[in-house]
Amino acid sequence: MPYRGVIIEESLENKNFLKDVHIVSTQVEQVTERHKTPWVKQWTLHTVLVPEDQAESVAEKINKALDREHSWYADFKNDTTHYIIFRDKVFKIQRDSKAQYDEATKFGLSLGIPDYQLDFSPHIKGWKR
Repeated sequence: MPYRGVIIEESLENKNFLKDVHIVSTQVEQVTERHKTPWVKQWTLHTVLVPEDQAESVAEKINKALDREHSWYADFKNDTTHYIIFRDKVFKIQRDSKAQYDEATKFGLSLGIPDYQLDFSPHIKGWKR
């Protein structure tokens, strides 16, 4: 079963790996104060499919491609596993594990990412993603 996720193009220093994923759709959002990314004018959100047998290698490519100057993350998931990728840290989470999600959220907060942007856990109140 392929993984599905979103990659923000502006979060990447190196975009070469995008050729290794299937981009299903692209949406552009104009940056507002709420985005907390005043160094970019827009977010280009690519919804991607990642083949199951390439998930590990794509996660590592994203890990190395993310912006070193600013804190970002990307993620993709299937029914059982969720990859949450920060620069220099990849979480491979079993989707029923609140503890694993809590660890990834704590890590993201330690990087200064706003809590409302760390909305990847189905275990948080009001989760809609």
